[in-house]
Amino acid sequence: MKLYNTLTGITEEFVPADGKTVKMYVCGVTPYAPVHVGHALSYVAFDVLRRYLEYLGYQVEHVQNFTDVDDKIIQRAKDAGVEPEALADQYIEDFFHNIDALNVQRAHVYPRATQEIEPIVETIKGLVEKGYAYPVGGDVYFRVNSSDEYGKLSHRTLDGMIAGARVAVDDQKEHPMDFALWKGAIAGEPAWDSPWGPGRPGWHIECTSMAMTYLGASLDIHGGGQDLIFPHHENEIAQSEASTGMKPFARYWVHNGLLMLGEDKMSKSLGNLVSVKEALEEYTPDCLRLYLLSSHYRSPLHYSDEGCAAMERSGDRLRHALRLDNNGGGEPLDPGRCEARFFEAMDDDLNTPRALAALFDLAREINRGRDAGQEIKGCQDTLRRLGGILGLTFQGRDSSGEDHLAAKPFIELLLSTREELRRAKQFDLADNIRDGLDRQGVIVEDTPQGARWEYHPTD
Repeated sequence: MKLYNTLTGITEEFVPADGKTVKMYVCGVTPYAPVHVGHALSYVAFDVLRRYLEYLGYQVEHVQNFTDVDDKIIQRAKDAGVEPEALADQYIEDFFHNIDALNVQRAHVYPRATQEIEPIVETIKGLVEKGYAYPVGGDVYFRVNSSDEYGKLSHRTLDGMIAGARVAVDDQKEHPMDFALWKGAIAGEPAWDSPWGPGRPGWHIECTSMAMTYLGASLDIHGGGQDLIFPHHENEIAQSEASTGMKPFARYWVHNGLLMLGEDKMSKSLGNLVSVKEALEEYTPDCLRLYLLSSHYRSPLHYSDEGCAAMERSGDRLRHALRLDNNGGGEPLDPGRCEARFFEAMDDDLNTPRALAALFDLAREINRGRDAGQEIKGCQDTLRRLGGILGLTFQGRDSSGEDHLAAKPFIELLLSTREELRRAKQFDLADNIRDGLDRQGVIVEDTPQGARWEYHPTD
């Protein structure tokens, strides 16, 4: 298996440090608003990565944090008239409810920054003692000049960083790019005791400390969205390697592309988002997973209702192939070609669009094989197994609604005509009717007792 490593800028063979166990840390959400589909893009991608690694026989130790103390949480809590902890608890519960609905496996550990203050403070103390950080006025900053390799993940220089960003003037800092490890307390905001006075940790040091607490000084995979490469992950590398003296902090840096809504990334701070809850009111979990996996995880993806509706119909076709009755008695249908293409795609930097294409081809083979009287059960089992690697459940929607009832007589008439064409061996015309119904959301299943159909709205 090969993975693209942001640190080296190339696709490399994946080899964990001890050959068997994969230590994977993925940056989690800041819980101050409902989890949205942009979050789902990241967590579905890393869920598939974990599932595939486990399928290959690795033992994955998966840690994902919650940044549950933050300026945005504090402000949102003030606006709502609640305590920051209560607000964070509310949206952490929302997070779990929605990722469970999307069939995303839970990480083995979900550390919360507010519950890890002691190890965070110890990490900062060690950096101060080694000269990598300095306290001033109740704050503590990391010296970026203390690291000769600062910028190696984002492939930038310090001068380039300053030129490309608006860096606020801060007389306390030794260098404009020095970043906060500890922030002195502000009246009315959460604070904890420390050797430098009351305050709270900076964002970057939280992840360093939590990753090292639960996975050790060196990780195999560190993941997150591409928007975290700089400054968050760049700063993590600098302070982590300074803290332990061990390199690399992470062997593979894996970053997913961003979900776009219009011309901008989907973002809570920008307010242009579709929550997972809203999306699941319109589409099945499998539909959303198919849509998110239809683009390579490193590429941007534009969210659209049209795209989701198309994937809902695609999911119906997969489910249809699994519902077919097995004729039996004929030659077994061989899934080998499609299965080989699936694994070739997954080994190539988790190329899920090509892996999905192999699944859809296998579903078509199952339909053709069944019509030809071949044994299809083995291929159906393969489709379920490969789909499971992608986290698909093959569960459809409840189609018992009444919005299709007015069309029922016309659907039945078309199916009757189709059956007459099949008896007359006019298979092309019969297939045209079936394809036309499919485009309208009518999924047809041929059984020994005749054709059955289900209606799945397309808009």
